[in-house]
Amino acid sequence: MDYREAGVNIEEGYRAVSKYRELAAGTMGGLAGSVLSGIGGFAGMMSLKGLTGGPGGAPVEEPVLVSGTDGVGTKLDIAFRMKKYDTVGIDCTAMCVNDILCHGARPLFFLDYLACGRLDAGIAADLVRGVAAGCREVGCVLLGGETAEMPGFYREGTYDIAGFALGIVDKKHVVDGRAVREGDVLVGLASSGSHSNGFSLIRGVIPDLNEDFGGMPIGMALLEPTRLYVKPVLGLMEEISIHGMAHITGGGFYENIPRMFPLRPAAAPDRQGGREFDALIHGGAWEIPAIFNRIAFGAADTGERRGAAALTGAAAEKAGAELLRRDSALRRRMFNTFNMGIGFVIALDRADVRRAIEYLDGRGFPAWEIGETAAGSGEVRFV
Repeated sequence: MDYREAGVNIEEGYRAVSKYRELAAGTMGGLAGSVLSGIGGFAGMMSLKGLTGGPGGAPVEEPVLVSGTDGVGTKLDIAFRMKKYDTVGIDCTAMCVNDILCHGARPLFFLDYLACGRLDAGIAADLVRGVAAGCREVGCVLLGGETAEMPGFYREGTYDIAGFALGIVDKKHVVDGRAVREGDVLVGLASSGSHSNGFSLIRGVIPDLNEDFGGMPIGMALLEPTRLYVKPVLGLMEEISIHGMAHITGGGFYENIPRMFPLRPAAAPDRQGGREFDALIHGGAWEIPAIFNRIAFGAADTGERRGAAALTGAAAEKAGAELLRRDSALRRRMFNTFNMGIGFVIALDRADVRRAIEYLDGRGFPAWEIGETAAGSGEVRFV
């Protein structure tokens, strides 16, 4: 028995790498002069010389490297079932670079990891094409990665994808929540849908991916990729002072918004201190996107929901909106799982709110004043 008979096709791997190399080359942009190695070597290399320029080309006096890693999760199952593979690569990039953005970092490069049971170079290239598209949008280089073919471990036709991003920020510009003050305004930036979180629930409550959703199969609507907030937020940081930032991922509002607040010192050495602030959220400040109403209908466990289980499409969406309005327990579960239309939150001084919203709106990122900070212990309260 040889390697191919064991299920690993080395030649298909070579074809995939050839496709990756072209996709990666398209992400170089203005950083091409700093890239010292191409796709296919043992490691990716970039020269830091020339990469330490800050906003407007100003020198970075004390460079801080900021890293993040994440995957796409069970949203991949939707992609496999819909046979659409190019958008989940964008998700992979976005989940990583949006996280490091929370500390003010500009992404420099990205690495991806792709695993499967049997490699199809065309499908693998579609997945990486999405990664490259995300890298191009935020101005970072797809520097390298790994493709692992593991027959008998992954089911044939399924893939897993994860990524790693590294960025840079001047230490004096690091955003770590220490600048957040009581009475700061929370500005929320619109999401593009469910992003890459909550799909283990979504897959259970929306079994038919061909269900009509506004004239398209709902499976395609669910594959709308995660929004990339890097460029507008870094641009806004050049205009105003941002005190804290949160990427609304798994755990929704309740887990992620408090992460931007500083920790209060522990009362005892063996105890962790709580957060210094609460987030007071105005739930009616923005309109919850229709996709979350449809998910809420499926996720509800009331007698009404069970009696109307046959509802789909617009009828299910309308029923879900009503359930969200009346069922406080359901509403909390939804805001504790999904972004509910707000994919990124920034904390800033009230004097800068109008300028910030106008700046973001003008760059195609709708934003709203969604709440404020108050003295507390790290809770999220809807008021």
